[in-house]
Amino acid sequence: MKETKLTAKPRTAKGKAAAGRMRRQGNFPAVVYGAGRPGTDIELNEHDFVMLLRKHRSENMIADLEIEGSGKTLKVMLKAMQHHPLTGRVIHVDFYEIDMSRKIDIEIPIRLEGDATGVVNEGGILEHVLRTLSVQCLPGDMIEEAVLDVTNLSVGKTLHVRDIPLDRAKYKVLDDDDQVVAAIAAPRKEEEAAPAAAEAAAPEVITEKKPAAEAEG
Repeated sequence: MKETKLTAKPRTAKGKAAAGRMRRQGNFPAVVYGAGRPGTDIELNEHDFVMLLRKHRSENMIADLEIEGSGKTLKVMLKAMQHHPLTGRVIHVDFYEIDMSRKIDIEIPIRLEGDATGVVNEGGILEHVLRTLSVQCLPGDMIEEAVLDVTNLSVGKTLHVRDIPLDRAKYKVLDDDDQVVAAIAAPRKEEEAAPAAAEAAAPEVITEKKPAAEAEG
């Protein structure tokens, strides 16, 4: 797991107006939480934070956070990040102070790797069922993603949590080992789809019955 350094300023002003002024200056509000103590309000430089995020494949990030004027550096983990619904810009971040000797629960993104034979040679459809893996590990062992090779996966076959290559001595997997991660669905046969499509497209013909007198006359 990559570790990085962040510098923050203490934050005293709160509310929407204060946050607006902060963003106009290129900063945004954040909070650092810790066990047994209230959160510490800080502000971060938006450009510097975004540049650090780009060095990581996921939001699993540990940082050495220095708060100006405090004279100390905190080891923190990124816990939550809020984005503006329209612009996508980061508007708020939550950090949690961690102890590198104590295990934590995290969600690791699952990335499927390789060209599945069931797709390439059999015309199947790859279904990515489980996209994150819940594990417990030491902060120093935290990884940005878990990679699962699907190259040999054929139509009708599945890969499960137990198939993800992880060192179980370091990572306690919290998900069920039988949970399906990826599967290859069979292609839909054209001959089955065609009659259904033709039937749906055919117009309904309604024959109007003539009155009895008119029919006889």
